[in-house]
Amino acid sequence: MANESKIQNPKSKIQLMLYYLLYQFIFKQYGAASESYIFKGLNVIQYVTFRTAWATITALLISLLLGGKVIRKLAELKFGQEIREEGPASHQAKKGTPTMGGVLIIGSVTVSTLLWARIDSLYLWIALGATTLFAAVGFADDWIKIVKKRSLGLTGKQKLAFQLLTALGIWAVLWLWGNYPWNISIPFLKATAVTDPTISVSYVGPIIYLFFIIFILLGSSNAVNLTDGLDGLATSVTFIAMSALTALTYVASDRRWADYLDITHKPEAAELTVFCGAMVGASLGFLWYNCPPAEVFMGDVGSLAIGGALGTVAILTKQEFLLPFIGGVFVLEAASVMLQVSVFKLTKRGGQPGKRVFKMTPLHHHFEFSGWKEPKIVFRFLIVAILFALLSLSTLKLR
Repeated sequence: MANESKIQNPKSKIQLMLYYLLYQFIFKQYGAASESYIFKGLNVIQYVTFRTAWATITALLISLLLGGKVIRKLAELKFGQEIREEGPASHQAKKGTPTMGGVLIIGSVTVSTLLWARIDSLYLWIALGATTLFAAVGFADDWIKIVKKRSLGLTGKQKLAFQLLTALGIWAVLWLWGNYPWNISIPFLKATAVTDPTISVSYVGPIIYLFFIIFILLGSSNAVNLTDGLDGLATSVTFIAMSALTALTYVASDRRWADYLDITHKPEAAELTVFCGAMVGASLGFLWYNCPPAEVFMGDVGSLAIGGALGTVAILTKQEFLLPFIGGVFVLEAASVMLQVSVFKLTKRGGQPGKRVFKMTPLHHHFEFSGWKEPKIVFRFLIVAILFALLSLSTLKLR
């Protein structure tokens, strides 16, 4: 850690957060001139890797310690899950299980990130803001389901409209204040990592990039939402995907690693590593209660927020083309739905029903109808998620 980039002279003077309290206030005033190992040891707070580790631990502990209370409160409020009638018959037993548990994930991530990160980072606030806004869309969807006692909340058009507005907001912030490079960084092509618009071979400008951002954010948020159908599935895959994204975010923010690996260097993204670490810890803590048989479901408030967070961090760190590898299971789930609908519509003729590629989509339901037990599907998808994560990390040396 001795050669890791240090943090100097933050703009904010707020000392309510641990970074500012322990490092900027206590260490700089007392530790540098003190012989006490306790004071001198606070010097480690300046390192992103240390704060990321503790953000992970903090979010994990918050999830574990507050999980039971949140579940009991959701049960008292009668926030129970509604189950689709056309789904597998075994899922009907899950009806009434407390849902909207994603508030525990979002709360844990937010508190942990604000405690351990530098809060003068614009990219950090973009990530937190995007996660909160996508969570708000999911909250509205879940709320309608609960109030109206049905398995469908917002209409598809309503949900997409709110997601689109969020994507536009993120793009606007990047355009106005983010000093964002509008080049598309493509794995295996070193030249695309160049950000200077005068010499970049992949510079497309902010207007074209807007459509790219919309595609990434809407695709990632809805893909995670589709995956959230089995106990522990979306949560465990999120844990793996976010772990890989934490590593990728760190190397993108560190000039030595970025230059060595020929990826776009994004020093502004350093504090996103802390955010990603907090998401890893919160997901793991939530999995304690969400593993089969689940005591609580994350609901759309959790799945849309997680997908929005994945997409936003990928955009901010210029890792958009690696996102399908990082979240490969999410992509497979979404692709199965699109393929099923497309084939069904194309083969529907003369009043006859169209053909189906899968027994039911998303993909995990196909395996359920094929006779696989729920835990087997979750564990096998988890193995596939690990393989995808390793594949995404391996691309760093193939450039």
